[in-house]
Amino acid sequence: MSGPLRFDPIEEAGRQWREHWGPQTVAPMSAVTSIMRVQQILLARLNELLEPYDLSFARYEALMLLFYSRHGELPLGKISDRLQVHRASVTNVIDKLCERGYVKRVAHEQDRRAVLARITGEGKRVARRSTKVLNEAGFGTAPLTDEQSAELTRLLAAVRRDAGDFLVS
Repeated sequence: MSGPLRFDPIEEAGRQWREHWGPQTVAPMSAVTSIMRVQQILLARLNELLEPYDLSFARYEALMLLFYSRHGELPLGKISDRLQVHRASVTNVIDKLCERGYVKRVAHEQDRRAVLARITGEGKRVARRSTKVLNEAGFGTAPLTDEQSAELTRLLAAVRRDAGDFLVS
């Protein structure tokens, strides 16, 4: 990837949008484009922090889901549902975690059709170590303060609620 641009491309897109589509369209387009770019930046930061553990952020999320599960194991379908990703993606993530010895596949005791992913002792150790690193790095959210991060979470929750991402309690 090349170095930083000499201008803000989102600001430039806003200028173009204003000129071609009118001022009322600039704020939503700029917000979405900013969110998407920040997502790329954060994912790159997190993946870099997790690299020493041979984890990507997707693998980290699955590992932590198992780490916090009641028995350290979950059916692959439940992992897919909880992470809100396609089942094929979960299969790939669990394959990679198994290759590294962080997880193993086991047969479900009650449902012969289901396969469980179970976190290993090494997986638990890596989960703790990698989480410590992410926590120390503020999950890559610098330069935001804790208060700004909390406000951002609150603002984005409205979009998630409206999309039916979770049930409102």
